[in-house]
Amino acid sequence: MAEQVNRAIAVMITTANRAEAARLAEMLVQARLAACVQIMPEMETIYHWQNKIERAAEVLLIVKTTEGCFAQLEYEVRQAHSYETPEIVAVPVSHISAPYLAWLVENVKLTRQQQKAATANGEDV
Repeated sequence: MAEQVNRAIAVMITTANRAEAARLAEMLVQARLAACVQIMPEMETIYHWQNKIERAAEVLLIVKTTEGCFAQLEYEVRQAHSYETPEIVAVPVSHISAPYLAWLVENVKLTRQQQKAATANGEDV
């Protein structure tokens, strides 16, 4: 369904530092997998990893995209990310202004190659 493919989502991705955040943000916007990426200031993260509680400084990306781009976005981020298990969490946007949604959809487009990959994965594009 075209409607579902164009449904807005916000994707949160944490990175090890600002340089990695900027590199990933630029990659996603340039590939048109994101219309916009916000880079949040450094924060402290506390988490379980390999049976220990860890603390780390991280930078958060908030990626504005569509459901139709998520699979390719996840693939590209996993290939380029420094973490073994990067956080890539999408949340649906329940309300969005019509002009912003139109801008988002216009600026996030799947290439023919990405459309073929999505179709092969059973997604309707």
